Order: sequence, then C-alpha cells, then structure tokens
Amino acid sequence: MLRLQKPLPDFYKNSSDEELDEHIKCAKEKLGSSLMILGHHYQRDEVIKWADETGDSLALSKKAAARPDVKYIVFCGVHFMAESADILTSPEQVVILPDLNAGCSMADMADTEDVEVAWQELTELIKEDIIPITYINSSASLKAFVGVNGGSVCTSTNAKKIVSWALGLNGFKPKGSRLFFFPDQHLGRNTAISLGFKRDEMIVWDPRKELGGNSEQEIKKAKIILWKGHCSVHQRFTPEHVREFRQKYPDGKVVVHPECCHEVVELADEVGSTEFIIKTTKSYPPGTKVGIGTEIHLVNRLANTLTDKKIVSLDPLVCPCSTMFRIDLKHLAWVLDGLTEGEVYNRIVVDEKTAYWARLALETMLANS
Repeated sequence: MLRLQKPLPDFYKNSSDEELDEHIKCAKEKLGSSLMILGHHYQRDEVIKWADETGDSLALSKKAAARPDVKYIVFCGVHFMAESADILTSPEQVVILPDLNAGCSMADMADTEDVEVAWQELTELIKEDIIPITYINSSASLKAFVGVNGGSVCTSTNAKKIVSWALGLNGFKPKGSRLFFFPDQHLGRNTAISLGFKRDEMIVWDPRKELGGNSEQEIKKAKIILWKGHCSVHQRFTPEHVREFRQKYPDGKVVVHPECCHEVVELADEVGSTEFIIKTTKSYPPGTKVGIGTEIHLVNRLANTLTDKKIVSLDPLVCPCSTMFRIDLKHLAWVLDGLTEGEVYNRIVVDEKTAYWARLALETMLANS
C-alpha cells in the first residue's frame, strides 16, 4: 500500500551522512527526555545506532507504553508497528513514522475488506465457531476486526499458545472448532503442524479466487484456514539453501524464522522469532558456524558483533526488507528537526473505535501467552 509521503526538502536529500548525523545528534540533545527513538532489528545500522530501544515490533510498542513521560515516539520500523505503538500508548503521546511509505508487504496482502468478505463466506458455509487470529504484522483495522469477532492477535513467539487458546489445546478451554489465520500462511501452517495438525486439515484462502480457490467440501473439512500471504524476505529461503549450507559446514547450525516455508523449517535446527534467533545464536559456543534464515541487516549485525562465530545468511543473494529499508538518516533527521521547531511530521493516529477493538485483541493475546 503506497502512502502519501511528502517529498523531503532538498537539504536532507543533498546532505552527507555526517551532516545528517550531526542534525540527529543535536535534535536528540535538544529534545532530551521528551523523545524516544525505537529501532526494529531489521533497520539499517546507520539508523539503529540512534535508537534508544531496539527489538521486535510488539516489544518496542510495550517499551513505549511503559514510558508515559515520553512525549514523542519516533518508530524506525514500518506502518503497522507505529499503529501498534499508538494503540498501546496514551493519547498524549505522539507516534511518528519517519517515512510513511515504510509499509509491510505481508500486512498489505490482507486487506480488511477482503478478509471481511472471506469471513462472511466462511461463516455462511461453516456453522461451527471460527476463531480469527491475526499475526501482529497486520494493520490496526485488521486487529480491530479480530477483536470484534472474538479472536486474538499473535506474535511469532506466542503463536503456539494463541492457537492453543483458540482451539482448546494444551489445557485451554476451546473458543471454537476452526481457525482462520492471517496474513502469513507460513507462520500459521508451521504453528498448526507443531501442534499436531496434518497438512490435509488445512486450506489456503486466496482472496482473488471464488471461495478462496476451494470447494465447499474442502472448506467444510478444513480445521485451519490460512490466508494466502507471506513475508517477501522469509519466503526467499529454500530447502536448497539449507542443504548447501550443511554441505559447506557439516557441523553447522541452521536457525530460521517461522515465517519461512515449512520445508525450510523442517530442515532447520532451531526455529523462532527474531529475539529467539538472536539469543540462540549468542548461546552457541565459539567457533560455531551458523546459517540464519531472516533479514540480512540483523544477520550482518550478529556477524559483526559475535566475531567468535561464523555467521552467514542462508540466502547468498541477501535480500533486505525493502519497505523497512525506506527508513534512512534523511527521513530521521527531517522528522527530528521538525520536532525541535515545533512541527510534527508523519504522526500515526489510529481512530478511537479501531483502537478500542484492536487493543482488545492485543489484550486477549497478552492475557493468554
């Protein structure tokens, strides 16, 4: 989804990195404790060095919410992350995204209107309760849809617990008998398989096709309905990448994100969230060869800091997250200079009704994970 980012003034477009760094430094000194810069793990190094807090998307939003004294929250991430921060923080706090075009291709694959159409078709065909679950990588409006319909948000860390909560597994009282999971089919599939579901109990819903590309019989049989969405970075990793790494480093370790396809997950030694990847890689003894299946800026950062290990990306073509990559020194300096002059650029505001229902879905997640 293309958002209306205004062109930068020529000064920022023409300035060197050193000049931009100086502007950012001065702005941070002037704004002091009223400012918090959040940096997602996938940000480029020249941006992440200015972050007051680094982490995954939800963790960063929670850190901002824990600091009600901070007036300005500059989120160096993507649009849905800034929305989550606005939902969880107080109305007095101002959330800013340096570049409005920093979206998420996965989140944009699940348009709320398309999901609502699918929901209507599914609930007409299936009389049992269907529980909707949306990955944190989704728009505020989609989180609100889930809240309205009795579902929950999940993260890559707690997806197994939230699916268990929805379907009454592992000690939870069942909320429904079927699951509608979006927008990432791979996280949904990997989570369901880890809980004992079979591939033939799942279908993929393609919003561009009638009944999602499924027959009525297939829909009625399915226990897990997965939205046809994916992460453009994590889908690049293939079983061949894993095999090539193991051929080169027979005693090496493979660690991948659960947004990778199941065929890759099956071959990995460890599977988990970005924070899990970081902790696991740090835990390996010196000399370990580690092949990582996630975004290249994080992989390179680990390689540059954990120099006692050999750390490489499983994908030799090293594809960055192109939307996350839109946040750069130019846009960061521009929004910070604006704040020092009393101007707020690129404020992210979620309307009150959407925020209420989205917050309910987030609170359901937090209460059950």
